[in-house]
Amino acid sequence: MAGVSEKDQYEQWLAQINQVCGSFAARPLAGEFVGELESSFANNLKLSTVTVGGVNLFRTRQEIKHSNDAWFYTVFQLDGKAVMEQDDRQIELETGDITLIDASRPCSFYWPAKARQVSLLLPRQILEQHFRFQEVSCAQKLSRDLPTVQLSHRLLQESMSNTGMSETESEAALEAIVCLLRPVLQQQETLQPRKERQFRNVLSLIDAHIQSETLRPEWVATESGMSVRSLYRMFADKGLVVAQYIKNRRLDLCAQMLRTANGEEKLAGIGYAWGFADHSHFSTAFKQRFGISPGEYRKRYR
Repeated sequence: MAGVSEKDQYEQWLAQINQVCGSFAARPLAGEFVGELESSFANNLKLSTVTVGGVNLFRTRQEIKHSNDAWFYTVFQLDGKAVMEQDDRQIELETGDITLIDASRPCSFYWPAKARQVSLLLPRQILEQHFRFQEVSCAQKLSRDLPTVQLSHRLLQESMSNTGMSETESEAALEAIVCLLRPVLQQQETLQPRKERQFRNVLSLIDAHIQSETLRPEWVATESGMSVRSLYRMFADKGLVVAQYIKNRRLDLCAQMLRTANGEEKLAGIGYAWGFADHSHFSTAFKQRFGISPGEYRKRYR
C-alpha cells in the first residue's frame, strides 16, 4: 500500500479483523508482514478471505469476553502454511486442509510466511443440532486427501462464486458442509467413560419424552436415578443448562416440522405438539433462537 508504513498496515489489518471476525489480539513475527482481508456475506454464509504472513493472531479469555462466541471458525487453507493451536493441540495446515476452531475458547494462529485461507463462520446452533453435544475435535487437521474434505472445498468455492444464493440456499450450504465434515470431526469413542455414557442416556431419555408436559429437570433426574443437583452438574460440565437444553431441543424439532409439515397446519398446533402449551411463549422463544418468528420461518421454506 503506497505511502502507508508497515506498522500502519498492521494496525489497519488488525482493526479489520476485529470488525469482521471478532475480537483478536496480535503480535508480529520475524519477517515481512503481509495482511489483507476480504469479507463477503451471502445471507447465512459469512466468509473472510485472509492473505497474511509474519504475524501471530490469537484470542485469550479477555478477547472472548468482548466478542460474540456463538461461532466456530471453519478454516479452509487455500495457499501456503498456517499453524493453529487450541486445547493444547497444535497442527500445521497446508494447501487443501481444513480445521475447526471454537470461538468460545482461547486459540492462536501463526503465519510465519505468506499464506491464504478462508474462514467460514459456522453457527454453534448448527453444530449442536448435528453433534448432539458429542465432543467436537477442534484444531484437528482434516487432510486434503480425504474425499469429504475435497468435496467441502468444492462446495465452498461454488458458494463463494454464487453471490445470488437465497437465505434458504445459503443455510442449506452450511448444513451440507457440516454433514460432509461430521464423520471426520466427531471423536469415535468405542469405549466411552461412564459419565459420558450416562450423559448420552439422559439425552436419549429427553428425546423419548420430548413431547411430554411432565418433562422437567426433576423428572429427568428421578428417571435417571440421580439427584437434581447431579443432573445440573452433569449438564454444567458440558457448558449447558438442562432446562435450556430441553427448550432448545423442542424448538429445533419445531423448526424441523415447520420445514416439512403441511402449510395448512396451525402454528400453535406445531408448538403444542412439542411441549409448548402457550403460543405466545412458543413464538417468543422461537424468535430468540432462530431470529425470526415461526410464521416467517415457515414462509421461508414454502
